[in-house]
Amino acid sequence: MTTSRTIPIAIVIGGLIVAGAVYFSSSSHLFQTSQSEGDPSLIRPVSAADHILGNPTAPIKIVTYSDFDCDYCKEFHGVMQRIIADRGADGKVAWVMREFPLTEIHTNALTHAEAAECVAKTAGNNAFFLFTEKLFANQPANPNMYGSYAADAGAPSAAFSDCYTKAAATVDPTIMTDRKNALDMGAKGTPFSIMLVNGKAPIVMDGGYTYDAVMYLIDQQPVSR
Repeated sequence: MTTSRTIPIAIVIGGLIVAGAVYFSSSSHLFQTSQSEGDPSLIRPVSAADHILGNPTAPIKIVTYSDFDCDYCKEFHGVMQRIIADRGADGKVAWVMREFPLTEIHTNALTHAEAAECVAKTAGNNAFFLFTEKLFANQPANPNMYGSYAADAGAPSAAFSDCYTKAAATVDPTIMTDRKNALDMGAKGTPFSIMLVNGKAPIVMDGGYTYDAVMYLIDQQPVSR
């Protein structure tokens, strides 16, 4: 499935900010948090409209802004899948995934995000995460495979196709909101995450953290015990 659309002006403007500072953080973070030049308190509150794995009311939430063609996002995606499998069962940890397409360096970043959001819109939260796994497993994903991946994830073909064809109206506002929120907080690359802990200031996790590093941060929070 292919389509031709004009990249929204918000992405072009944001690109002027990101293009000069995009970086890929290595997965070498160990037991430390990052300092951001922005303001993590500007993070948009987590709501029912978000893509959430785990308990939506968990006292610890990790909100990740990701790009489907980013190598380190793929690695971190796997890390967070393990985190939720190991620590999400008790309802204390949840993971929220948001869009941050780096169109300045990834040609298909926007269309990947549009396809993922259309799967969510037409088939729900679980289908969204199944589709994201397809995109990362086949990185860099071929846009011609969106229809097949969406069907495998459980999205009705006709509804998905209609949503994707009209993405500028159906899902681009959501994607632009996620991207702008990341930029407002000072994000300059992906993955960019914020750990939200009830009663505490947001914790910036800038880059691709290892499983051990994420677990360490979780275990430092009193509500995790």
